[in-house]
Amino acid sequence: MHKLSLLDLGFIIAESAASPKHVGGLLIFKRPAGAKAGFARDLYRDLLASTEVQPPYNRVLQFSLTAMPVWRESETVNLDEHLFYHRLPRGKNSLADVYAFVAGLHQPLLDRSRPLWQVHLIDGLSESRFALYVKMHHACADGMTMVRWTVEALATTSDDRELRPLWSNRRRGRDEQDKERQEQAARSLLAKCFGASKHLLSLARLSAMMLLESTKLTRNAISLPFVADRRTPLTGQVTAGRQFATACVAMDRVRAICGHTRSTLNHVALTCLDGALHRYLRDEGVELRQPITIQMPVNLRQAGDTRSGNKIGIIQVQLSEPTDDPYVRLRNIGFSLRNVRSMIDSVEPEAIESYTVITALIGQLAEMFRLSNYLPPAGNTLISNVPGPANFIYLRGARLEELHPISTLPPGNLLNITLFSYAGRLFFGLIATDELPHLERLSGYVGEAFDDLERSVRC
Repeated sequence: MHKLSLLDLGFIIAESAASPKHVGGLLIFKRPAGAKAGFARDLYRDLLASTEVQPPYNRVLQFSLTAMPVWRESETVNLDEHLFYHRLPRGKNSLADVYAFVAGLHQPLLDRSRPLWQVHLIDGLSESRFALYVKMHHACADGMTMVRWTVEALATTSDDRELRPLWSNRRRGRDEQDKERQEQAARSLLAKCFGASKHLLSLARLSAMMLLESTKLTRNAISLPFVADRRTPLTGQVTAGRQFATACVAMDRVRAICGHTRSTLNHVALTCLDGALHRYLRDEGVELRQPITIQMPVNLRQAGDTRSGNKIGIIQVQLSEPTDDPYVRLRNIGFSLRNVRSMIDSVEPEAIESYTVITALIGQLAEMFRLSNYLPPAGNTLISNVPGPANFIYLRGARLEELHPISTLPPGNLLNITLFSYAGRLFFGLIATDELPHLERLSGYVGEAFDDLERSVRC
């Protein structure tokens, strides 16, 4: 038996048909040179024959009337219930068609009577490509962990043809068990008491920082939740139906701006998104007089922590005051991110986790009682950054061309944006409800905002 953390349990409780709480990834591959048209179909058959399933891919939720739910390891896992093959028809097999198809796969709930994951192999893409769409419940893993597992399952060279299914990684299962045994041995009564005291002090410090900011005794020292403008198409009651779009910028161009302005990738990416969102909102008849506030996940794992489950916090970040100058926008966002970093460094990770649970609970209650259209959201949207490999990786010689993490929608947000850097490109993945208008237009504005920033700093 394996206990769920409070945050993991929150993803289970918060789930609904309109707002499922799984995360996914879309991997688009190019068939190896000279490979037959049946390459992807043969790959599917071989994956289906890889029946050894390791934790956490063999874990099933077990509920009880008298105790918290736990993960129970199942003795058998039927891969026919988790691995699926699809073939797109000719003429409807472009990247845009794939994005639409995957958006449809991303909507349905996972069956809680089984291990909470699926892998879909999508064949027949244009230009000799195929795709994998991986879907797993957020209670099983956060986005950073899922990407790490995915990369571990692939090869660093095209000559390496060994098949390493996600669900058959023996080392991952052993690492988890060793880590859990070490933690159990370290949990003395003294350690628990000391840890609880530090947690309470850090939470009190964080609460005091928020109180000072809310009473205007400090200015922009910390971003507050539930102060974002709710009168935008970005927020409201989350409904069923999903759409997905992407944008892409070469990393060489990003690094040039970073070097010229002494900024980081996060500074540049958030500047582009801030500009794109303001332009999109103006198209929709919304002129904001205050900065856009985003929710941003932060990784709270210590080095070497390879377990499943979630070890993240979600904090608010205020972007730039409205401006038409991309360089001013970049500097404003840099100032805001420095304040966020100072806040994170000044409190214990457990305090950030508790803060995340409390703010998520408030948002979830608003969603449960269908009040998200009337109450301020925690932020205007959620934006996360997941770093990926610097070089191309392969599956049986097939080169991975694109990798897009696809997340869930938090309460009150109709849009979630994930950044992913891979093989010399920075991808922007946008997942939204069907009710958000003109998602493709917003994705196009990301590239245009980058062009504007590039011109403004004269790279």
